Amino acid sequence: MSLHFAGLHHITAIVDEPQDNVNFYAGVLGLRLIKRTVNFDDPNTYHLYFGDEVGSPGSIVTFFPWPGAPHGTRGAGQVSAFALAIPEASVAYWEQRLTDSGITFGGPEQRFNEQVLSFYDPAGLLVELVTHPDATNMHGWTGSEVPAAYAIRGLHVVTLTVQQADASVRVLTEAMGFRYLATEGDRARYVTAEGGVGAIVDVIARPDLPFGRVAVGSVHHIAWRTPNDDEQARWRRHLIQHGMMVTEVRDRQYFHSIYYREPGGVLYEIATDNPGFAFDEPVETLGTTLKLPPWLEPRRESLERTLLPLDVPNQS
Repeated sequence: MSLHFAGLHHITAIVDEPQDNVNFYAGVLGLRLIKRTVNFDDPNTYHLYFGDEVGSPGSIVTFFPWPGAPHGTRGAGQVSAFALAIPEASVAYWEQRLTDSGITFGGPEQRFNEQVLSFYDPAGLLVELVTHPDATNMHGWTGSEVPAAYAIRGLHVVTLTVQQADASVRVLTEAMGFRYLATEGDRARYVTAEGGVGAIVDVIARPDLPFGRVAVGSVHHIAWRTPNDDEQARWRRHLIQHGMMVTEVRDRQYFHSIYYREPGGVLYEIATDNPGFAFDEPVETLGTTLKLPPWLEPRRESLERTLLPLDVPNQS
């Protein structure tokens, strides 16, 4: 097929306490809080975005914090883990930093010739730091306590756990342009475009697992990159021709989105690279104030009373 994704755009997960979320991703992991806004579909809660200095597509992890909400259950039909890319020489640094932060981790273990450190975030999400030789040539956020040489460079791999892999793989390869790369243990790896950092899906088949419940501690969806609205429209037509139930385009202010659910149960999004996160504030001050779309500005005063204040590490 002629359509291919450049790779991951972002992942979005559900957590509970927003301050715990900020402390972990901006504090411990050293990502930049690039946008504090609200969940457009549930404006009484935050939508927090973390990434590199400018929120480059492929660097972004986002969260819906719902304090007091029930925790989900791990199982099939889910994104069971997401991996962030780190330089190959940074493993010892991250082992020490996680230890100093009181975080229990597994590894480093070898997977597809990469080193993997794995741990849970405060909400129970399984996060991995994975080495890749290309990470050294990418830029991370340099405004945190993490030295630039060791900084996280962006998203690397998402792992899907499904009951039966065949239908999920068929959508990946026949409808979405991924190609099979290799198998290691129970994990089959698929890549898009040229592969490499941020362009990888691992699929694990677990017919013994019941379906998980998406709530706190679960990934809500994965978003793939497309450069502009025209190509997104091509993707939408293409996926509908392949039997996908695809939403209309939704305006997320910083990108435009369409959504569809793959046969194994995982929710996918296709997001445009533009207009980007400097759409409503300068790069220098990204993430420092609450940003609302025009249709929610009349509710600003009440929303600011509802949303808990945030103390962001390393943010002036």
